[in-house]
Amino acid sequence: MILVLGGEKGGSGKSCLAQNLAIWLQRQGNDVLLVDADPQGTSLDWAREREQNPDLPDLRIETAQGDIRKTLLDRIKRYEKIVVDAGGADSVALRSALTVATHALFPFRPKRRDLKTLAHAEEMITLARSVNPGLIARSVITQAPSLPSQVKRILDSKDACASYGFEPLQSFTTARNVYDDADEAGSSVLEAGTDAKAVEEIEQIAAELWGAE
Repeated sequence: MILVLGGEKGGSGKSCLAQNLAIWLQRQGNDVLLVDADPQGTSLDWAREREQNPDLPDLRIETAQGDIRKTLLDRIKRYEKIVVDAGGADSVALRSALTVATHALFPFRPKRRDLKTLAHAEEMITLARSVNPGLIARSVITQAPSLPSQVKRILDSKDACASYGFEPLQSFTTARNVYDDADEAGSSVLEAGTDAKAVEEIEQIAAELWGAE
């Protein structure tokens, strides 16, 4: 399994999801590699913070740039699961990763500036499927407002994703401080254990992507 977290717009929580889903997979007993293909190095910084905490289990991480297709094909011989943090930009790394990925997950905040990138994202997936027809591409709404009055906004965002062929997950993440707090500590919300709702959000996303591991 190779999961690619990508998209054209930064700030939608791709690195956060990549980190939390990698830890979720590891906690299921999988041999996991996290690949930071984002020039900003957000997941690499997170991993460095993680190394300073002896109470957290090690997680393998590598960085890769440019055409990473061969790198991923090589690493999948050694690891059961690979999670790629491709960052928030259209890049050679993202496009090449999509050509060998089994799964792609594109996060979108329920904001117009994020949803405006759907057409471009659809074009990337269409090109990737020309050489990787088995690619499963899904979308997920992130950093959603938690107020009940904002439910329609979330549903409308899901409808927009579906209209471009990005089947949205029923699950979504809400704007919670614990995501930032865990990131800064090199942890995941699963390990922080301070917000049961955040844990539930990650577990539900993982369950929709892969079912019971």
